[in-house]
Amino acid sequence: MAAATIQAARDGETRSHAVPNEGPSSSEPAGAALALVDSHCHIVFRNFDEDLDAVAQRWREAGIRRLLHACVEPSEIPAIRALADRFPELRYSVGVHPLDTEHWSADTQQVLRTAAQADPRVLAIGELGLDLFRDKNLEQQLAVLRPQLDLACELDLPVIIHCRDAAEAMLEELRARRDWGACPRGVMHCWGGTPEEMAGFLELGLFISFSGTVTFPKAEATHACARQVPADRYLVETDCPFLAPVPRRGKRNEPAYVAAVAQRVAELRGESLETVARQSTANAEALFGLGLGPGPHSV
Repeated sequence: MAAATIQAARDGETRSHAVPNEGPSSSEPAGAALALVDSHCHIVFRNFDEDLDAVAQRWREAGIRRLLHACVEPSEIPAIRALADRFPELRYSVGVHPLDTEHWSADTQQVLRTAAQADPRVLAIGELGLDLFRDKNLEQQLAVLRPQLDLACELDLPVIIHCRDAAEAMLEELRARRDWGACPRGVMHCWGGTPEEMAGFLELGLFISFSGTVTFPKAEATHACARQVPADRYLVETDCPFLAPVPRRGKRNEPAYVAAVAQRVAELRGESLETVARQSTANAEALFGLGLGPGPHSV
């Protein structure tokens, strides 16, 4: 997510978001019988203010058993915590996005530590990472990334990694940390890299998460990754309100649409939707410890 896009979403101004979303269409997979996890979402943004209860009804009807809400900077934490109070299926992370480095200060690591230790629903550190597509301030981004990776190791929490046009630098950082025993487990969220880059992150023990981009016809590298990723190492997500899957591309995304992501992954892998739903949910549980029970909406 680019910084300007993040801010627009916070302000309720992302493209096409003023148009109300319809419920799931007949051309999309019916999710009522599925059990899915949206492993990365941002429903705290203001473009969900007016219809969040309806959005929640749709994700429940689609069989979404857990949502993991990512945090891009510390001022969001109280509002995300309030959403977890409102929606018992929601868990969340705390962290600073690489395009939000201006929100990092001398006490930010302690702020994140306190927030994570205060609420057992905090299951990860992030969304952290490197983004050299919009910004080229690599050293500044590393200065924000490194203490968050340290914190994840200290608290024994996984990390949610944003990596855009920065695979080489991210691999270099994580490999060095592995060599001294300080590379946390985690997930490469909204995967958009090559199979070769994916292999590097898999070798480090990381999971790969597919978003709506896997449904885009020209995303050939992402398609190849979805075919090749080991069964026990992938997740599905929406990254909503961004990156709505086909056929809603360009509109506001929402958690219910993770079923369309899972459907496309299933097609690419030559598997059933039920298999991908079951496997991706088990993988999300293995990584994050979501506390899933036996029922479709148990908390």
